[in-house]
Amino acid sequence: MNTKIRIYILLLVLILGLSGIYIAYKIYPRPYLSYVEELSELYGLDELFIYAIIQTETHFDPNAVSRSGARGLMQIMEPTGLWAATELKIENYTADDLFDPYINMQIGTWYISRLIRNYDNNIDLALAAYNGGSGNVAKWLNNTQYSHDGQTLHTIPFKETHNYVIKVNFHYFVYRILYFF
Repeated sequence: MNTKIRIYILLLVLILGLSGIYIAYKIYPRPYLSYVEELSELYGLDELFIYAIIQTETHFDPNAVSRSGARGLMQIMEPTGLWAATELKIENYTADDLFDPYINMQIGTWYISRLIRNYDNNIDLALAAYNGGSGNVAKWLNNTQYSHDGQTLHTIPFKETHNYVIKVNFHYFVYRILYFF
């Protein structure tokens, strides 16, 4: 193969590689950076983990509403929002505040950090509880069909929750690769 063809192939590979990186950064953005930095530090979480949850939940749509009624960026249910707002002493809170990016991320970040602590830093259990409910996780941990040791799940019986845990972990992995600095 002559030198000119090798140079063209090398340029093509370089262009395709750079295009892929550009697209990856577009798919995995970091909007609301000052909010995420503040809240992740306040609640002791990696900001990229928060981004992975938001990416999985809503792809950064602050007005998203799920079939079950979860609202905003981090898909907070109204009862969870009210409980968290009371715990966090958010004054004059209403369910519509869940569409406010800062309040939604404040509640969601506080809640996931609480779940992580409750499950002894087991991220997968915390994510399963965030998506499928703490009551369900407790039932699964007490059932040998889903947990051999009562502390970890070898099977998550809700397909949506199983897929959710996988997706958040995948998005977190990609965010760590893209924003490793």
